[in-house]
Amino acid sequence: MTAGITVDLSDPVPPYEQIRRQLSSLIAIGVLQPGSRLPTVRSLAADLGIAAGTVARAYKELEQSGLIESRRRNGTVVLGPPEAAPGSVRGDAEVIAAVDDLILTARDAGVSDETLIDLLRGRLAVNGHGTSKLEP
Repeated sequence: MTAGITVDLSDPVPPYEQIRRQLSSLIAIGVLQPGSRLPTVRSLAADLGIAAGTVARAYKELEQSGLIESRRRNGTVVLGPPEAAPGSVRGDAEVIAAVDDLILTARDAGVSDETLIDLLRGRLAVNGHGTSKLEP
């Protein structure tokens, strides 16, 4: 499970937020299915080399978002992704493949993850919601 979760201590984003974002993404794209058990707080913290409280905070925020649920005897389990708006493409294999291609292209060009995210946000802002074709 922790193979997909990493924490970059040099990143200005707090470690709990890095964990929350990564788990949220894995749930949204269906890698973590409803009913999947997450590692215990202590186990994940030990694997990542961080404090248990950091993982606990990430889990708490995911639980408040309705993505996971902590159960006494069954541990922490995935409830599922949030409900999508009608017509959304959440989990669509073609979109995921395109995003993966974008990431690989950016890395090959030496673009940092933060810069890539900023570029994507900028393009989304330029093209607005509901626009079907991105303009150069």
